[in-house]
Amino acid sequence: MASIILLFLCLFLGFIFKKSQVFPKETAVVLNKFVIYISLPAMALHYLPKIQISEKLFFPIGVAWIGFLLSFLLFYFLGKWLKWSRSLIGCTILMGGLGNTSFVGIPVIEAIYGKQGLETLVLVDLPGTFITLSTVGVLVAATYSRGKTDLNQITKRILGFPPFIAFCVGILIIAFSIQVPEVIDSVFEKLSATVTPLALVSVGFQLNIQKRSKHWGFLALVLTQQLIVWPLFILLFFRIILGQSGVDIDVCVMEAGMAPMITAAIVCSAYGLKPRLSNMIVSIGIPLSFLTLAIWYYIITYIL
Repeated sequence: MASIILLFLCLFLGFIFKKSQVFPKETAVVLNKFVIYISLPAMALHYLPKIQISEKLFFPIGVAWIGFLLSFLLFYFLGKWLKWSRSLIGCTILMGGLGNTSFVGIPVIEAIYGKQGLETLVLVDLPGTFITLSTVGVLVAATYSRGKTDLNQITKRILGFPPFIAFCVGILIIAFSIQVPEVIDSVFEKLSATVTPLALVSVGFQLNIQKRSKHWGFLALVLTQQLIVWPLFILLFFRIILGQSGVDIDVCVMEAGMAPMITAAIVCSAYGLKPRLSNMIVSIGIPLSFLTLAIWYYIITYIL
């Protein structure tokens, strides 16, 4: 419950700070830079070395990659057909293909499935969502951003993306069985804890919902993919086609239906991919997801 209260409080504070002009106009830019250059790398270096490689990684990890592939196929071809701008295509792909599997996911999954659910959540979030964002996510962002989009420029942006660098370091730590000193790991843990409050304040600061905005149609498409199409596909693929069942699979379905990823909105802002739209998607998608998650829980628990 504390995490959910913090979620809405930080969104509200960011919105109030902007309206009251207590903070400068560049506040969101500074917060985004801090999250990308400090908070996210610290999160990778804290959690990645703790992952145990095993066969059970397949299904949880697959949730994020399947969701991103679905989003890419949907919005790439839809955008080409309807002649959307490159920035709009990039924004919808990222926002429709990356879920808030940790901050929104943790309180929901812990409340429903307990410790066993959290063990699966970590697998969905880190080697799944986080790595998807740090690799193909930033690839899409770099490809559809303003300016040069040649192969060399895209490669430089990916290799220079701080969370990706941290991810590579984390993999090396695992590969060579390096023991991270406890005091250093504690520092990473404390820095990683800044991701959610700073990201949410940033989103709230940039929030500007307009009833007559041209973004509403795109927002509806993205949230339909995020909250309905993605979890439905995971449910059908994992449980019906592959015949899997159990708490782990139920958590995979619920995680697929989480709200849009806050960090994805920050990446959209950093790369100039329709930041107003991405922040509207997060701000509306988070409260709406609580309703759709309740529906998915009812379906997988009492119908299937």
